[in-house]
Amino acid sequence: MWSGWPLERVLYLLLGILFAGVFVQVTLYHMRQNFRHPSMWLPVIATPVVGATCLLLAGWNAPVLKTLLAWTAGVTAVASVYGTYLHGVGVGNRVGGFNVNNAMVGPPIMLPVLLGALSVLAWLVVYIA
Repeated sequence: MWSGWPLERVLYLLLGILFAGVFVQVTLYHMRQNFRHPSMWLPVIATPVVGATCLLLAGWNAPVLKTLLAWTAGVTAVASVYGTYLHGVGVGNRVGGFNVNNAMVGPPIMLPVLLGALSVLAWLVVYIA
């Protein structure tokens, strides 16, 4: 059980809120594209799992939750590298190739990078904080 609000607990709370926000944005973008590629489901499924685990850890410091968070955040971090690649390919496949305009209207290249960074941060909180 937690005693007070140490930094680790605050980070779990903030990460849970951030993953919830990323979940909403990723779901809206991938719904807009009708989930054309099966890999579009991974962040839609993973972000609420990681986020809910973070929020649960903010309230209940349980080793089983830390193990679950470490695994799910690790998988999400690795998958986000693949997502970044797919988003880059998606921008390059637009008419005119990879240019600034296509980067603005195509798949957001920085969103999978953000998801990966948040996942790495969640993983680090489990093992370092």
